[in-house]
Amino acid sequence: MSKPGDNLPGFRSVQLDFAAYIRNPEVHPAPDDVEARRMNIYADLFFNNIKSFLDSAFPVSKQILGRDRWRALVREFVHLHASESPYFLQISQEFMTFLHARGLGSLPPFLLELCHYEWVELALDVAEDADESVECDPDGELLGELVVTNLVRALVYEFPVHTIGPAHQPAEAPTQPTYLLVYRNPDLAVRFMESNPVTHRLLELLGDMEAVAALELIRTELEGSGRDIDPAQMREQGLQILTRLRDAGIILGERGKTAALSP
Repeated sequence: MSKPGDNLPGFRSVQLDFAAYIRNPEVHPAPDDVEARRMNIYADLFFNNIKSFLDSAFPVSKQILGRDRWRALVREFVHLHASESPYFLQISQEFMTFLHARGLGSLPPFLLELCHYEWVELALDVAEDADESVECDPDGELLGELVVTNLVRALVYEFPVHTIGPAHQPAEAPTQPTYLLVYRNPDLAVRFMESNPVTHRLLELLGDMEAVAALELIRTELEGSGRDIDPAQMREQGLQILTRLRDAGIILGERGKTAALSP
């Protein structure tokens, strides 16, 4: 039976055999004329480097699956996934792509969301900061045109991923989704904050309109769903949310203004 590389020059055929063995020595034979000891060293280094990176990127997921199931999942990733990026920092993103394509199968129903939640922390930790070039007043009007940091992610999950661990593994998603904010604060630390539908929608709108208009639109949308909210109450609730977001460093300030200098 022919195999990939049979119609290629000899060195290319050896390269393909070498790579196949490195990806999964349990399935593919080692290339001819290469010492087994050396091949095993290559295979172990390759797999252990990738596994070590995924171990640190997804510690809770690894703990929940246990050593053997996690190792088998990483081996499947290394064996079957054709990564598009050569960078180590993007291995975790490639792993997420692999999980989406693979499907959960016999894995816990929350695992995909849990892995995404863990991946976001790493993604924000290494994300480029574009906030420094934005001109704004951190003490400006909270109901005006606001600048939101580019280092925040407003997330919605079916499962309460921030509470999942070895001692808490829900078999089914609750009736209400989980809203979370993940952000990198001015001290360069990644933080997590429980959120709600109003906060989530508000952050969606702040890039397109002033905060006062965003709150009025949210109030109109809530009325359309059968909830009667007084405009003054909506404004007060909105100011509380905006103050909390500014205190956390998620809202940087009022756009187009700078802080007043002391005389």
